[in-house]
Amino acid sequence: MVGDDRLDRPERGRRQPLIAATPIELLDRLIALPTVSRDSNLALIEFVRDHLARFGVAARLTFNAERTKANLFATLGTGVGGIVLSGHTDVVPVAGQAWTGDPFVMVERDGRFYGRGTADMKGFIATALALVPEFLARAQAEPIHLALSYDEEVGCLGVHGLLADLAGAAIAPRLAIIGEPTSMQVIDAHKGICSQRTRITGVPFHSSQPQRGVNAIAAAARMVDFLEQEAASAAARARPAGDFEPPYTTYNVGTISGGSAVNIIAASAELLWEFRNVPWDDPDMLRARADRFVADDLRVRLKAHDPRADAATEHLVEVPALVSDPDSPAVRLALRLTGQNRTGTVAFSTEAGLFQRAGIAAVICGPGSIDDAHRADEFVARSQLEACAAFLRRVAGGAAV
Repeated sequence: MVGDDRLDRPERGRRQPLIAATPIELLDRLIALPTVSRDSNLALIEFVRDHLARFGVAARLTFNAERTKANLFATLGTGVGGIVLSGHTDVVPVAGQAWTGDPFVMVERDGRFYGRGTADMKGFIATALALVPEFLARAQAEPIHLALSYDEEVGCLGVHGLLADLAGAAIAPRLAIIGEPTSMQVIDAHKGICSQRTRITGVPFHSSQPQRGVNAIAAAARMVDFLEQEAASAAARARPAGDFEPPYTTYNVGTISGGSAVNIIAASAELLWEFRNVPWDDPDMLRARADRFVADDLRVRLKAHDPRADAATEHLVEVPALVSDPDSPAVRLALRLTGQNRTGTVAFSTEAGLFQRAGIAAVICGPGSIDDAHRADEFVARSQLEACAAFLRRVAGGAAV
């Protein structure tokens, strides 16, 4: 990752930021900037950077290796500590979904704003940006930080560079509010996620003499059976009193491929699989169990037939769970400012666990529902944006806890 806090001059012809804008006006602009994870998010980052520059706020950018994507971090106010308002800029694809209109042209119907990313999670970002003038005008006890990341939807990849940049610059926020869509409910825990790829190398031969080959697909079936057993074991560790649904670690084989023809012993097979762990299951232990099965069972069986056969697992993505902490200053602040008396949990993963692992207390609270995200005609309700704005105003004016 490459840090860069320089502010370039706006390019000729670029749509200029709105000096004073409502959350809805800014949301309209953000939706019109497609930021599907496979594509660049730089147009959106440049728009936000220029918007902040109009108010004299500089932004730190951290780029991916290709400099096609960037995170943005900006501080409003002075002092140590501070509260991070965090959101990811990327959205999921729209291909194959039956939208009633252009997903990247926001429309309002019956008090709902439709468009890709309205709920997940440009509604939160737009609201925070609209309140920048108010944040700057307040006499705040500590600064407000804005953190925008890339590639959250494909494994929370971008925020690693943002957090590393903050650590290197000795910027230590006190807490973070991640504005994922929770219908403005305070969430203090979520599951982690670990995804893996297991590749199996077989030995091809004519299917009339299977004893002379090694069938990679058959070995893949053994791997699937092992994962099914791990899933059953995890379900047996369920904590029925917990808030998670389901209240245990889950496993899923998402894709499996292999072989070339029905009359050829399969020379290769590949599985993409994951587990989503509850906070009380150690992901390192779960990965180690799978690695031992591959090394001590699967590979041994394969090589007993033919030393050319093999199997290996590649660990792809890990997003840590957000662990509930009743003493968390982030949770205490969010509960007090929303007037809620208890927290909830979610099954999906967010960047909150990474903030927590970096030593920054984190809580999740944002407008819209996850049920309306990632699908055709995604929307956020006007009432949710209004509730978010009221909450963020209280965050800016709230006393430390």
